[in-house]
Amino acid sequence: MKTLKVGIASYEDMKARTMAIARGELHPKPGEPKVWFTSPESFAKLLSNRNRALLAQIAVTHPSSLHELATTTGRTPGNLSRTLKTMERYGLVRLHKGERGKLRPEVPYRDVQLDMTLS
Repeated sequence: MKTLKVGIASYEDMKARTMAIARGELHPKPGEPKVWFTSPESFAKLLSNRNRALLAQIAVTHPSSLHELATTTGRTPGNLSRTLKTMERYGLVRLHKGERGKLRPEVPYRDVQLDMTLS
């Protein structure tokens, strides 16, 4: 498995970066973050101890559905679905459609590395 590199930047900085990439003015280097958070707090909230345990559970057990994951974790399906969809937006989880529309979660990364400039 690979490492997901994430960064911290203001919304304005992320927007300016995205627009510069779209205009061809900026070419991201291979080692730069692929995912951005607006604050260290938002990063910490998404990767709370409870959510890291959830990611570990998915990586170890490879559940075939969200229902199976809900059963093994004790979390409600609604809460689990919202959490996983948020994680999917940040690339921490992939949700695959399976038989009869069931969603199967997958953790594509083994590690998450935070890249943050202090000044």
